[in-house]
Amino acid sequence: MTAAALHTTAADETRGLWLGVLGVAIFALTLPMTRLATGTAEAPQLSPWFVTFGRAALAGMLSVAYLAWAGWQRPRGNQWWLLLFTAAGTVVGFPLFLALGLRQVQAVHASVIMGLLPLITAVVAALAYRQRPSFGFWACAALGSALVAVYALLKAGSSLDAGLQMHWADGLLVLAVLSASLGYVSGARLTPVLGAERVICWVLVMSLPFTLPAALCTAPAQAVQASAWLGFGYVALFSMWLGFFAWYRGLALGGPVRVSQVQLIQPFLSMLSAVPLLGERLDATTLGFGLAVIATVFLGKRASTDTRGAAR
Repeated sequence: MTAAALHTTAADETRGLWLGVLGVAIFALTLPMTRLATGTAEAPQLSPWFVTFGRAALAGMLSVAYLAWAGWQRPRGNQWWLLLFTAAGTVVGFPLFLALGLRQVQAVHASVIMGLLPLITAVVAALAYRQRPSFGFWACAALGSALVAVYALLKAGSSLDAGLQMHWADGLLVLAVLSASLGYVSGARLTPVLGAERVICWVLVMSLPFTLPAALCTAPAQAVQASAWLGFGYVALFSMWLGFFAWYRGLALGGPVRVSQVQLIQPFLSMLSAVPLLGERLDATTLGFGLAVIATVFLGKRASTDTRGAAR
């Protein structure tokens, strides 16, 4: 490999990391904005089902306009299956499980569970790209999972009167993490061929026959607060659409295993934004466990990984 090629690769990785940071900064507001949109179990606003399907339907209609302007480069063959898999994770799985979970727990609490997302994404990417993380990498993954489980049990034990609702909500949030990581990696595999913008746009357009009728059927029958519509608008325009323009391109340029680790900052940004937006309190237990989970991800990133697997 020539010096110029090495320079280009290094430049691509750096650009990919910065695009990943931009995507994470956009995604970090997803938790508090979803909480604004759905409300709480005591004061519900928009239903989690409408938030899930409505945000995808709105982003899908914007995607139709974008593809009409940029050109309808159609996916081919097996690419349709990867798009379908990406849609299952990012259009349905992640937003639905997240919205259902945020009806029961605060956004600060959910941010700790979301702290596992970079590590889980790295594990899925290593398997998909046939890379071999070291024993230390897997040890950090297990430790991070254990920390999240202990945190969830502590919080559930402190709210026994609520019937351990947080336990079920934490399970939903873990499913949201798994859905997102699978959708991220499958979308990143298509980005070098279709481009980041076309990947998310085609995912949303092919989902429209399902998401648009579902959004109309679950639309609110009575008025909700303006803040709920504000939260819904954000997750539709930014979390479901524009954020993926930067995120998928960053994953493709820098490599999913590496770029996924910039999500280290996402729990902090989510926690910090939930305080002014929702008036939530950042307690020492949540902050401590959040830092511990992020530390395991940082250690997992530093663990050696054999990247001589399948080519990009």
